[in-house]
Amino acid sequence: MSTPSIECDLLVVGSGASGLAAAVRAAWLGQKVIVIEKEPVFGGTSAWSGGWLWAPRNHFAVEAGIVESKEVVSRYLENDLGKYFDAPRVNAFLDAVPEMVRFFHDNTSLQFVPGNAIPDFHGWVEHAGTGGRSVTAEPFDGRALGKQMDHLRSPLAEISFLGMGIASGQDLAHFLNVMRSPKSSWYVTKRVTRHLWDLLTRGRGMQLVAGNALVARLAKSALDLGVEIRVSTGAKKLVRDFSGRVAEVVTDSEQGGTQSIIVRSGVVLACGGFPHDAERIKQLMPHCPNGFEHYSAAPKTNTGDGLRLGEEIGASINTELMAPAAYAPVSIVRKADGETVHFPHLLERAKPGVIGVLSNGKRFVNEANCYYDYTTAQLSATDAGQPSISWLICDHAFMRRFGLGNVRPFPLPYRHHLRSGYLKRGRNATELAHACGIDAAGLEQTLAEYNRAARQGEDPAFGRGSTPYNRISGDATNQPNPCVRPIEKGPLYAVQIEQGSLGTFMGLRTDQHARVLDSRGEVIPGLYAAGTDMASIMGGSYPAGGINLGPGMTFGYIAANHAANQTRSTTLPEEHNDEAL
Repeated sequence: MSTPSIECDLLVVGSGASGLAAAVRAAWLGQKVIVIEKEPVFGGTSAWSGGWLWAPRNHFAVEAGIVESKEVVSRYLENDLGKYFDAPRVNAFLDAVPEMVRFFHDNTSLQFVPGNAIPDFHGWVEHAGTGGRSVTAEPFDGRALGKQMDHLRSPLAEISFLGMGIASGQDLAHFLNVMRSPKSSWYVTKRVTRHLWDLLTRGRGMQLVAGNALVARLAKSALDLGVEIRVSTGAKKLVRDFSGRVAEVVTDSEQGGTQSIIVRSGVVLACGGFPHDAERIKQLMPHCPNGFEHYSAAPKTNTGDGLRLGEEIGASINTELMAPAAYAPVSIVRKADGETVHFPHLLERAKPGVIGVLSNGKRFVNEANCYYDYTTAQLSATDAGQPSISWLICDHAFMRRFGLGNVRPFPLPYRHHLRSGYLKRGRNATELAHACGIDAAGLEQTLAEYNRAARQGEDPAFGRGSTPYNRISGDATNQPNPCVRPIEKGPLYAVQIEQGSLGTFMGLRTDQHARVLDSRGEVIPGLYAAGTDMASIMGGSYPAGGINLGPGMTFGYIAANHAANQTRSTTLPEEHNDEAL
Protein backbone atom coordinates (compact mmCIF):
# COMPACT_ATOMS: atom_id res chain seq x y z
CA MET A 1 0.00 0.00 0.00
CA SER A 2 1.34 3.41 -0.97
CA THR A 3 0.65 6.63 0.94
CA PRO A 4 0.41 9.92 -1.02
CA SER A 5 3.78 11.57 -1.51
CA ILE A 6 4.93 14.68 0.34
CA GLU A 7 7.57 17.29 -0.46
CA CYS A 8 10.41 19.01 1.32
CA ASP A 9 13.61 20.83 0.46
CA LEU A 10 16.13 18.69 2.37
CA LEU A 11 15.60 15.15 3.59
CA VAL A 12 18.01 13.83 6.20
CA VAL A 13 18.23 10.05 6.60
CA GLY A 14 19.45 9.35 10.13
CA SER A 15 19.05 11.24 13.39
CA GLY A 16 22.51 11.33 14.96
CA ALA A 17 24.43 14.54 15.56
CA SER A 18 25.67 14.81 11.97
CA GLY A 19 22.20 14.47 10.44
CA LEU A 20 20.59 16.80 12.98
CA ALA A 21 23.32 19.38 12.40
CA ALA A 22 22.48 19.37 8.68
CA ALA A 23 18.78 19.65 9.49
CA VAL A 24 19.18 22.59 11.87
CA ARG A 25 21.45 24.55 9.56
CA ALA A 26 19.20 23.97 6.53
CA ALA A 27 16.07 24.96 8.45
CA TRP A 28 17.79 28.12 9.70
CA LEU A 29 18.51 28.94 6.06
CA GLY A 30 14.80 28.75 5.29
CA GLN A 31 14.56 25.18 4.06
CA LYS A 32 11.68 22.82 4.74
CA VAL A 33 13.44 19.85 6.35
CA ILE A 34 12.37 16.33 7.28
CA VAL A 35 14.53 13.94 9.30
CA ILE A 36 13.67 10.24 9.11
CA GLU A 37 14.91 7.59 11.54
CA LYS A 38 14.13 3.89 11.18
CA GLU A 39 14.24 3.26 14.93
CA PRO A 40 11.49 4.36 17.32
CA VAL A 41 14.07 6.57 19.05
CA PHE A 42 16.35 9.25 17.60
CA GLY A 43 19.98 10.04 18.34
CA GLY A 44 21.87 7.07 16.88
CA THR A 45 25.36 6.34 18.15
CA SER A 46 25.77 10.03 19.01
CA ALA A 47 23.32 9.68 21.91
CA TRP A 48 25.56 6.97 23.40
CA SER A 49 28.82 8.84 22.82
CA GLY A 50 30.95 10.99 25.07
CA GLY A 51 29.65 13.96 23.09
CA TRP A 52 33.03 15.57 22.37
CA LEU A 53 33.74 17.31 19.06
CA TRP A 54 37.22 17.87 17.70
CA ALA A 55 36.86 21.51 16.61
CA PRO A 56 40.24 23.21 16.14
CA ARG A 57 40.41 27.01 16.24
CA ASN A 58 37.00 27.32 17.89
CA HIS A 59 36.13 30.70 19.39
CA PHE A 60 36.37 29.45 23.00
CA ALA A 61 40.02 28.58 22.47
CA VAL A 62 40.72 31.93 20.80
CA GLU A 63 39.05 33.80 23.68
CA ALA A 64 41.20 31.81 26.11
CA GLY A 65 44.34 32.89 24.26
CA ILE A 66 44.92 29.57 22.48
CA VAL A 67 45.47 30.91 18.99
CA GLU A 68 46.88 28.70 16.27
CA SER A 69 46.84 28.79 12.52
CA LYS A 70 44.95 26.46 10.26
CA GLU A 71 48.31 25.43 8.78
CA VAL A 72 49.61 24.18 12.15
CA VAL A 73 46.55 21.98 12.71
CA SER A 74 46.71 20.76 9.12
CA ARG A 75 50.36 19.81 9.55
CA TYR A 76 49.48 17.73 12.61
CA LEU A 77 46.97 15.77 10.57
CA GLU A 78 49.34 15.46 7.63
CA ASN A 79 52.11 14.17 9.92
CA ASP A 80 49.74 11.72 11.59
CA LEU A 81 47.85 10.46 8.54
CA GLY A 82 50.72 10.32 6.06
CA LYS A 83 49.60 9.01 2.66
CA TYR A 84 45.97 8.97 3.86
CA PHE A 85 45.88 12.75 4.27
CA ASP A 86 43.01 14.12 2.14
CA ALA A 87 43.94 17.77 1.65
CA PRO A 88 40.75 19.10 -0.02
CA ARG A 89 38.39 17.68 2.57
CA VAL A 90 40.68 18.42 5.53
CA ASN A 91 40.96 22.03 4.36
CA ALA A 92 37.17 22.26 4.00
CA PHE A 93 36.75 20.92 7.52
CA LEU A 94 39.33 23.23 9.10
CA ASP A 95 37.83 26.26 7.31
CA ALA A 96 34.26 25.47 8.36
CA VAL A 97 34.54 24.01 11.86
CA PRO A 98 35.07 27.32 13.74
CA GLU A 99 32.14 28.81 11.85
CA MET A 100 30.00 25.76 12.61
CA VAL A 101 30.68 25.93 16.35
CA ARG A 102 29.98 29.65 16.44
CA PHE A 103 26.75 29.27 14.44
CA PHE A 104 25.25 26.68 16.75
CA HIS A 105 26.39 28.39 19.94
CA ASP A 106 25.08 31.83 18.89
CA ASN A 107 21.85 30.84 17.12
CA THR A 108 20.47 27.60 18.55
CA SER A 109 19.83 25.67 21.74
CA LEU A 110 23.14 23.88 21.27
CA GLN A 111 25.41 25.52 23.83
CA PHE A 112 28.99 24.31 24.11
CA VAL A 113 31.52 23.90 26.90
CA PRO A 114 35.17 24.38 25.90
CA GLY A 115 37.72 21.61 26.27
CA ASN A 116 40.72 23.90 26.47
CA ALA A 117 42.73 21.48 28.60
CA ILE A 118 42.13 18.39 26.45
CA PRO A 119 45.16 17.32 24.36
CA ASP A 120 45.23 15.42 21.09
CA PHE A 121 45.82 11.69 21.31
CA HIS A 122 49.16 11.45 19.51
CA GLY A 123 51.40 13.75 21.53
CA TRP A 124 54.54 12.30 19.94
CA VAL A 125 53.49 13.67 16.51
CA GLU A 126 54.73 17.14 15.61
CA HIS A 127 52.12 19.91 16.05
CA ALA A 128 49.85 17.79 18.24
CA GLY A 129 47.61 20.07 20.27
CA THR A 130 47.91 20.29 24.04
CA GLY A 131 44.46 21.86 24.42
CA GLY A 132 41.86 24.12 22.84
CA ARG A 133 40.78 21.88 19.98
CA SER A 134 37.71 20.32 21.62
CA VAL A 135 34.21 21.29 22.70
CA THR A 136 31.23 19.42 24.11
CA ALA A 137 27.60 20.20 24.78
CA GLU A 138 26.48 21.78 28.02
CA PRO A 139 24.28 19.55 30.21
CA PHE A 140 20.62 19.81 29.29
CA ASP A 141 17.32 19.47 31.11
CA GLY A 142 15.33 16.93 29.12
CA ARG A 143 12.05 18.54 30.15
CA ALA A 144 12.71 21.20 27.53
CA LEU A 145 12.10 18.59 24.80
CA GLY A 146 8.52 18.07 25.91
CA LYS A 147 6.87 14.97 24.46
CA GLN A 148 9.81 14.41 22.11
CA MET A 149 11.84 13.39 25.14
CA ASP A 150 10.06 10.04 24.89
CA HIS A 151 11.78 9.46 21.54
CA LEU A 152 15.33 10.36 22.64
CA ARG A 153 17.64 7.34 22.83
CA SER A 154 18.58 6.66 26.45
CA PRO A 155 22.25 6.66 27.54
CA LEU A 156 24.14 3.40 27.05
CA ALA A 157 23.29 1.30 30.10
CA GLU A 158 26.80 -0.19 30.41
CA ILE A 159 28.42 3.23 30.97
CA SER A 160 25.64 4.90 32.93
CA PHE A 161 24.41 4.51 36.50
CA LEU A 162 20.80 3.34 36.73
CA GLY A 163 20.25 5.02 33.37
CA MET A 164 21.92 8.26 34.46
CA GLY A 165 24.62 9.49 32.10
CA ILE A 166 27.98 10.45 33.61
CA ALA A 167 30.11 12.91 31.65
CA SER A 168 33.88 12.75 31.42
CA GLY A 169 35.82 15.39 33.34
CA GLN A 170 34.63 16.77 36.65
CA ASP A 171 31.36 14.82 36.61
CA LEU A 172 33.19 11.48 36.41
CA ALA A 173 35.87 12.67 38.86
CA HIS A 174 33.22 13.29 41.52
CA PHE A 175 31.82 9.78 41.09
CA LEU A 176 35.30 8.23 41.37
CA ASN A 177 35.96 10.26 44.53
CA VAL A 178 32.57 9.75 46.15
CA MET A 179 34.05 7.89 49.14
CA ARG A 180 37.12 10.12 49.41
CA SER A 181 35.82 13.67 49.29
CA PRO A 182 32.89 15.29 51.17
CA LYS A 183 32.46 17.67 48.25
CA SER A 184 32.22 14.76 45.80
CA SER A 185 29.87 12.86 48.11
CA TRP A 186 27.51 15.83 48.24
CA TYR A 187 27.72 16.29 44.47
CA VAL A 188 26.93 12.64 43.76
CA THR A 189 24.16 12.57 46.35
CA LYS A 190 22.42 15.49 44.64
CA ARG A 191 22.85 13.97 41.17
CA VAL A 192 21.59 10.54 42.18
CA THR A 193 18.70 11.91 44.26
CA ARG A 194 17.47 14.04 41.39
CA HIS A 195 17.86 11.12 38.99
CA LEU A 196 15.82 8.83 41.22
CA TRP A 197 13.12 11.49 41.42
CA ASP A 198 13.12 11.76 37.63
CA LEU A 199 12.76 7.98 37.35
CA LEU A 200 9.84 8.06 39.76
CA THR A 201 8.03 11.00 38.18
CA ARG A 202 9.08 10.87 34.51
CA GLY A 203 10.16 7.28 33.92
CA ARG A 204 13.71 8.24 32.87
CA GLY A 205 16.53 10.58 33.76
CA MET A 206 16.22 14.23 32.75
CA GLN A 207 19.78 15.35 33.63
CA LEU A 208 21.28 14.91 30.18
CA VAL A 209 25.04 15.02 29.68
CA ALA A 210 27.59 14.04 27.05
CA GLY A 211 26.18 12.68 23.78
CA ASN A 212 22.65 12.58 25.15
CA ALA A 213 22.81 16.32 25.84
CA LEU A 214 24.32 16.99 22.41
CA VAL A 215 21.53 15.17 20.59
CA ALA A 216 18.81 16.64 22.79
CA ARG A 217 20.05 20.18 22.20
CA LEU A 218 20.25 19.58 18.45
CA ALA A 219 16.74 18.09 18.44
CA LYS A 220 15.38 21.05 20.42
CA SER A 221 17.03 23.41 17.92
CA ALA A 222 15.57 21.47 14.99
CA LEU A 223 12.06 21.39 16.43
CA ASP A 224 12.19 25.11 17.22
CA LEU A 225 12.94 25.73 13.54
CA GLY A 226 10.06 23.58 12.31
CA VAL A 227 12.03 20.47 11.36
CA GLU A 228 9.88 17.36 11.28
CA ILE A 229 11.54 14.37 12.96
CA ARG A 230 9.90 11.09 11.92
CA VAL A 231 10.87 8.01 13.89
CA SER A 232 10.09 4.41 12.85
CA THR A 233 10.55 5.56 9.23
CA GLY A 234 13.27 3.93 7.17
CA ALA A 235 14.58 4.85 3.73
CA LYS A 236 14.09 2.06 1.20
CA LYS A 237 15.24 3.55 -2.09
CA LEU A 238 16.74 6.69 -3.67
CA VAL A 239 15.27 7.80 -6.99
CA ARG A 240 17.06 10.00 -9.56
CA ASP A 241 15.18 12.21 -12.02
CA PHE A 242 15.81 12.56 -15.76
CA SER A 243 18.81 14.82 -15.12
CA GLY A 244 20.43 12.37 -12.73
CA ARG A 245 19.65 14.36 -9.58
CA VAL A 246 18.40 12.53 -6.48
CA ALA A 247 14.85 13.86 -6.35
CA GLU A 248 12.85 11.30 -4.38
CA VAL A 249 13.20 8.91 -1.48
CA VAL A 250 10.89 5.94 -0.98
CA THR A 251 10.32 5.44 2.73
CA ASP A 252 8.34 3.29 5.11
CA SER A 253 4.94 4.82 5.74
CA GLU A 254 3.59 5.46 9.23
CA GLN A 255 0.35 3.81 8.03
CA GLY A 256 2.18 0.79 6.65
CA GLY A 257 3.45 0.28 3.12
CA THR A 258 5.55 2.98 1.49
CA GLN A 259 5.58 6.71 0.95
CA SER A 260 7.58 8.88 -1.44
CA ILE A 261 9.20 12.08 -0.25
CA ILE A 262 10.00 14.48 -3.09
CA VAL A 263 13.09 16.58 -2.40
CA ARG A 264 14.09 19.89 -3.97
CA SER A 265 17.53 20.53 -2.42
CA GLY A 266 18.78 17.03 -1.84
CA VAL A 267 19.23 14.13 0.55
CA VAL A 268 21.79 13.80 3.34
CA LEU A 269 22.72 10.22 4.25
CA ALA A 270 23.70 10.02 7.92
CA CYS A 271 22.66 6.50 8.92
CA GLY A 272 25.59 5.57 11.16
CA GLY A 273 27.86 3.51 8.92
CA PHE A 274 28.01 -0.32 8.89
CA PRO A 275 29.12 -1.52 12.37
CA HIS A 276 26.54 -4.33 12.35
CA ASP A 277 26.55 -5.26 8.67
CA ALA A 278 28.06 -8.74 8.85
CA GLU A 279 28.59 -9.11 5.11
CA ARG A 280 30.46 -5.83 4.75
CA ILE A 281 32.47 -6.49 7.90
CA LYS A 282 33.51 -9.86 6.46
CA GLN A 283 34.70 -8.11 3.30
CA LEU A 284 36.54 -5.21 4.96
CA MET A 285 37.89 -6.56 8.27
CA PRO A 286 40.42 -9.36 7.80
CA HIS A 287 40.14 -10.46 11.43
CA CYS A 288 36.41 -11.19 10.92
CA PRO A 289 36.23 -14.10 8.42
CA ASN A 290 32.59 -14.75 9.30
CA GLY A 291 31.53 -11.14 9.88
CA PHE A 292 30.60 -11.77 13.52
CA GLU A 293 33.99 -11.63 15.27
CA HIS A 294 33.85 -7.85 15.59
CA TYR A 295 31.99 -6.25 18.48
CA SER A 296 30.71 -2.72 18.09
CA ALA A 297 29.36 -0.43 20.79
CA ALA A 298 27.10 1.23 18.19
CA PRO A 299 23.35 0.46 18.07
CA LYS A 300 22.63 -2.92 16.49
CA THR A 301 20.38 -1.30 13.88
CA ASN A 302 23.37 0.49 12.29
CA THR A 303 23.56 -2.01 9.45
CA GLY A 304 24.92 0.01 6.54
CA ASP A 305 21.68 1.45 5.14
CA GLY A 306 23.30 4.66 3.91
CA LEU A 307 26.08 2.85 2.08
CA ARG A 308 23.61 0.46 0.48
CA LEU A 309 21.28 3.27 -0.63
CA GLY A 310 24.20 5.10 -2.19
CA GLU A 311 25.67 2.06 -3.93
CA GLU A 312 22.32 1.23 -5.51
CA ILE A 313 22.49 4.46 -7.53
CA GLY A 314 26.20 4.24 -8.35
CA ALA A 315 27.97 5.72 -5.31
CA SER A 316 31.48 4.54 -4.52
CA ILE A 317 32.79 3.25 -1.16
CA ASN A 318 36.24 4.38 -0.08
CA THR A 319 38.02 1.32 1.29
CA GLU A 320 41.53 2.81 0.93
CA LEU A 321 41.90 3.84 4.57
CA MET A 322 44.33 2.93 7.33
CA ALA A 323 41.61 0.98 9.15
CA PRO A 324 37.96 0.23 8.36
CA ALA A 325 36.63 1.18 11.79
CA ALA A 326 37.13 3.33 14.88
CA TYR A 327 38.62 0.45 16.80
CA ALA A 328 38.15 0.25 20.56
CA PRO A 329 38.67 -2.47 23.17
CA VAL A 330 35.45 -4.02 24.44
CA SER A 331 34.54 -6.76 26.89
CA ILE A 332 31.55 -9.04 26.48
CA VAL A 333 29.01 -8.77 29.27
CA ARG A 334 26.50 -11.62 29.51
CA LYS A 335 23.33 -10.49 31.22
CA ALA A 336 21.08 -12.66 33.38
CA ASP A 337 18.57 -13.10 30.54
CA GLY A 338 21.28 -14.46 28.22
CA GLU A 339 21.70 -11.28 26.18
CA THR A 340 25.24 -10.10 25.53
CA VAL A 341 26.32 -6.46 25.43
CA HIS A 342 29.67 -4.87 24.69
CA PHE A 343 31.38 -2.66 27.26
CA PRO A 344 33.79 -0.12 25.69
CA HIS A 345 37.00 0.26 27.71
CA LEU A 346 37.69 3.96 27.18
CA LEU A 347 38.77 5.27 30.58
CA GLU A 348 40.42 2.92 33.07
CA ARG A 349 43.41 1.82 30.97
CA ALA A 350 45.37 5.03 31.72
CA LYS A 351 44.88 4.85 35.48
CA PRO A 352 47.87 3.73 37.58
CA GLY A 353 47.93 0.04 38.43
CA VAL A 354 46.60 -1.76 35.35
CA ILE A 355 48.32 -3.38 32.37
CA GLY A 356 47.20 -5.23 29.25
CA VAL A 357 48.69 -8.57 28.25
CA LEU A 358 48.21 -11.13 25.50
CA SER A 359 47.67 -14.83 26.07
CA ASN A 360 51.47 -15.25 26.28
CA GLY A 361 51.44 -13.00 29.33
CA LYS A 362 53.37 -10.23 27.60
CA ARG A 363 52.47 -6.56 27.33
CA PHE A 364 52.12 -5.18 23.80
CA VAL A 365 51.23 -1.48 24.02
CA ASN A 366 51.23 1.68 26.11
CA GLU A 367 47.85 1.01 27.73
CA ALA A 368 47.39 4.73 28.51
CA ASN A 369 47.25 5.59 24.81
CA CYS A 370 43.86 6.03 23.20
CA TYR A 371 41.41 3.16 22.70
CA TYR A 372 42.08 3.01 18.95
CA ASP A 373 45.83 2.60 19.50
CA TYR A 374 45.31 -0.11 22.12
CA THR A 375 43.09 -2.11 19.79
CA THR A 376 45.18 -1.72 16.63
CA ALA A 377 48.22 -2.86 18.63
CA GLN A 378 46.26 -5.87 19.88
CA LEU A 379 45.27 -6.72 16.34
CA SER A 380 48.83 -6.30 15.05
CA ALA A 381 50.15 -8.59 17.79
CA THR A 382 47.68 -11.35 16.91
CA ASP A 383 48.72 -14.07 14.47
CA ALA A 384 46.59 -14.32 11.32
CA GLY A 385 43.59 -16.55 11.79
CA GLN A 386 43.77 -16.40 15.58
CA PRO A 387 41.22 -14.69 17.86
CA SER A 388 42.32 -11.19 18.79
CA ILE A 389 42.07 -11.01 22.58
CA SER A 390 43.98 -9.48 25.47
CA TRP A 391 43.50 -9.17 29.22
CA LEU A 392 43.43 -6.09 31.44
CA ILE A 393 45.04 -7.01 34.76
CA CYS A 394 44.95 -5.11 38.05
CA ASP A 395 44.96 -5.61 41.81
CA HIS A 396 42.12 -5.30 44.31
CA ALA A 397 42.95 -1.69 45.24
CA PHE A 398 42.75 -0.60 41.61
CA MET A 399 39.47 -2.37 40.94
CA ARG A 400 37.71 -0.86 43.94
CA ARG A 401 39.15 2.60 43.20
CA PHE A 402 38.54 2.85 39.45
CA GLY A 403 36.50 -0.18 38.46
CA LEU A 404 37.42 -2.57 35.66
CA GLY A 405 35.15 -2.53 32.63
CA ASN A 406 31.61 -3.35 33.69
CA VAL A 407 32.83 -3.88 37.27
CA ARG A 408 32.01 -0.63 39.07
CA PRO A 409 34.16 1.00 41.78
CA PHE A 410 33.45 0.80 45.52
CA PRO A 411 30.88 0.88 47.06
CA LEU A 412 29.05 -1.00 44.29
CA PRO A 413 29.18 -4.83 44.51
CA TYR A 414 31.39 -6.92 42.25
CA ARG A 415 31.07 -10.58 43.28
CA HIS A 416 28.30 -11.29 40.78
CA HIS A 417 30.86 -10.58 38.05
CA LEU A 418 33.05 -13.34 39.52
CA ARG A 419 30.11 -15.73 39.51
CA SER A 420 29.26 -14.93 35.88
CA GLY A 421 32.87 -15.41 34.77
CA TYR A 422 33.18 -11.86 33.44
CA LEU A 423 35.76 -11.07 36.12
CA LYS A 424 38.63 -13.48 36.76
CA ARG A 425 40.53 -13.61 40.07
CA GLY A 426 43.68 -15.21 41.44
CA ARG A 427 45.60 -14.91 44.68
CA ASN A 428 48.76 -14.32 42.65
CA ALA A 429 49.94 -14.09 39.05
CA THR A 430 50.16 -17.86 38.58
CA GLU A 431 46.64 -18.49 39.84
CA LEU A 432 45.21 -15.64 37.76
CA ALA A 433 47.02 -16.90 34.67
CA HIS A 434 45.47 -20.36 35.08
CA ALA A 435 42.01 -18.81 35.54
CA CYS A 436 42.39 -16.86 32.27
CA GLY A 437 44.29 -19.33 30.14
CA ILE A 438 47.34 -17.05 30.07
CA ASP A 439 50.91 -18.37 30.05
CA ALA A 440 51.82 -18.27 33.76
CA ALA A 441 55.59 -17.88 33.34
CA GLY A 442 55.08 -15.07 30.84
CA LEU A 443 52.71 -13.18 33.15
CA GLU A 444 54.98 -13.60 36.18
CA GLN A 445 57.94 -12.24 34.23
CA THR A 446 55.91 -9.34 32.82
CA LEU A 447 54.66 -8.28 36.25
CA ALA A 448 58.16 -8.53 37.73
CA GLU A 449 59.62 -6.34 34.98
CA TYR A 450 56.77 -3.85 35.12
CA ASN A 451 56.83 -3.55 38.91
CA ARG A 452 60.60 -3.07 39.06
CA ALA A 453 60.33 0.19 37.10
CA ALA A 454 56.85 1.14 38.36
CA ARG A 455 58.17 1.55 41.90
CA GLN A 456 60.00 4.61 40.57
CA GLY A 457 57.00 5.71 38.51
CA GLU A 458 58.63 4.64 35.25
CA ASP A 459 57.66 2.46 32.29
CA PRO A 460 60.73 2.10 30.05
CA ALA A 461 59.07 -0.67 28.03
CA PHE A 462 56.15 1.36 26.67
CA GLY A 463 56.31 4.85 28.14
CA ARG A 464 53.07 5.10 30.09
CA GLY A 465 52.57 8.72 31.10
CA SER A 466 54.86 10.09 28.38
CA THR A 467 52.27 12.26 26.58
CA PRO A 468 49.84 14.97 27.71
CA TYR A 469 46.91 12.71 26.79
CA ASN A 470 48.33 9.87 28.91
CA ARG A 471 48.77 12.15 31.90
CA ILE A 472 45.38 13.86 31.77
CA SER A 473 43.74 10.43 31.51
CA GLY A 474 45.60 9.10 34.55
CA ASP A 475 45.26 10.00 38.22
CA ALA A 476 46.88 13.32 39.13
CA THR A 477 47.13 12.30 42.79
CA ASN A 478 49.46 9.45 41.87
CA GLN A 479 52.98 10.85 41.66
CA PRO A 480 55.50 11.01 40.13
CA ASN A 481 53.66 9.40 37.22
CA PRO A 482 49.83 9.61 37.08
CA CYS A 483 49.71 6.48 34.89
CA VAL A 484 52.12 4.13 36.69
CA ARG A 485 51.83 2.20 39.96
CA PRO A 486 53.11 -1.29 40.83
CA ILE A 487 50.75 -4.30 40.77
CA GLU A 488 52.17 -6.36 43.61
CA LYS A 489 49.63 -7.28 46.28
CA GLY A 490 47.03 -9.93 45.53
CA PRO A 491 44.35 -10.79 44.85
CA LEU A 492 44.70 -9.93 41.18
CA TYR A 493 41.85 -9.53 38.70
CA ALA A 494 41.42 -9.64 34.92
CA VAL A 495 38.83 -8.96 32.25
CA GLN A 496 39.08 -10.35 28.72
CA ILE A 497 39.28 -7.73 25.96
CA GLU A 498 37.93 -8.32 22.47
CA GLN A 499 38.39 -6.46 19.20
CA GLY A 500 35.61 -3.88 18.91
CA SER A 501 34.79 -0.43 17.63
CA LEU A 502 32.83 2.72 18.33
CA GLY A 503 31.74 2.88 14.69
CA THR A 504 33.12 2.63 11.17
CA PHE A 505 35.53 4.75 9.11
CA MET A 506 35.09 3.39 5.58
CA GLY A 507 32.13 4.96 3.85
CA LEU A 508 30.88 6.82 0.80
CA ARG A 509 33.39 8.84 -1.18
CA THR A 510 32.60 12.54 -0.98
CA ASP A 511 34.10 15.83 -2.07
CA GLN A 512 34.81 18.92 0.03
CA HIS A 513 31.12 19.93 -0.16
CA ALA A 514 30.01 16.55 1.29
CA ARG A 515 28.60 15.57 -2.13
CA VAL A 516 28.64 11.84 -2.79
CA LEU A 517 30.83 10.66 -5.69
CA ASP A 518 30.40 7.76 -8.08
CA SER A 519 33.02 5.24 -9.20
CA ARG A 520 34.38 7.73 -11.76
CA GLY A 521 34.82 10.41 -9.11
CA GLU A 522 31.88 12.43 -10.45
CA VAL A 523 29.28 14.06 -8.23
CA ILE A 524 25.87 12.44 -7.82
CA PRO A 525 23.71 15.59 -7.84
CA GLY A 526 21.45 16.05 -4.86
CA LEU A 527 23.12 13.41 -2.69
CA TYR A 528 25.24 14.24 0.37
CA ALA A 529 26.75 12.19 3.18
CA ALA A 530 27.84 13.06 6.70
CA GLY A 531 28.95 11.26 9.84
CA THR A 532 30.07 7.67 9.40
CA ASP A 533 28.18 7.21 6.13
CA MET A 534 30.89 9.48 4.73
CA ALA A 535 34.41 8.02 4.52
CA SER A 536 36.37 9.49 7.42
CA ILE A 537 38.54 12.51 6.61
CA MET A 538 40.99 11.10 9.16
CA GLY A 539 42.03 8.36 6.74
CA GLY A 540 41.26 5.56 9.17
CA SER A 541 43.41 7.00 11.99
CA TYR A 542 42.34 8.44 15.35
CA PRO A 543 44.45 11.53 16.06
CA ALA A 544 42.18 13.08 18.70
CA GLY A 545 39.01 12.60 20.68
CA GLY A 546 35.91 13.78 18.85
CA ILE A 547 37.19 13.11 15.31
CA ASN A 548 33.89 11.46 14.46
CA LEU A 549 31.44 14.03 15.82
CA GLY A 550 33.50 17.14 14.96
CA PRO A 551 33.88 16.41 11.24
CA GLY A 552 30.44 14.75 11.18
CA MET A 553 28.61 17.86 12.34
CA THR A 554 30.84 20.12 10.27
CA PHE A 555 30.13 18.26 7.03
CA GLY A 556 26.45 18.14 7.92
CA TYR A 557 26.68 21.93 8.18
CA ILE A 558 28.59 22.13 4.89
CA ALA A 559 26.06 19.87 3.14
CA ALA A 560 23.17 22.04 4.33
CA ASN A 561 24.89 25.19 3.04
CA HIS A 562 25.54 23.67 -0.37
CA ALA A 563 22.09 22.10 -0.70
CA ALA A 564 20.32 25.34 0.22
CA ASN A 565 22.26 27.13 -2.47
CA GLN A 566 20.93 24.66 -5.05
CA THR A 567 17.25 25.24 -4.30
CA ARG A 568 15.94 27.53 -6.99
CA SER A 569 12.33 27.38 -5.83
CA THR A 570 13.07 28.50 -2.26
CA THR A 571 13.65 32.13 -1.39
CA LEU A 572 15.63 32.56 1.78
CA PRO A 573 14.22 34.87 4.44
CA GLU A 574 15.59 38.38 4.03
CA GLU A 575 17.41 38.34 7.36
CA HIS A 576 19.39 35.29 6.24
CA ASN A 577 20.32 36.47 2.74
CA ASP A 578 23.75 37.70 3.82
CA GLU A 579 24.65 34.35 5.34
CA ALA A 580 27.40 32.70 3.32
CA LEU A 581 26.14 29.52 1.71
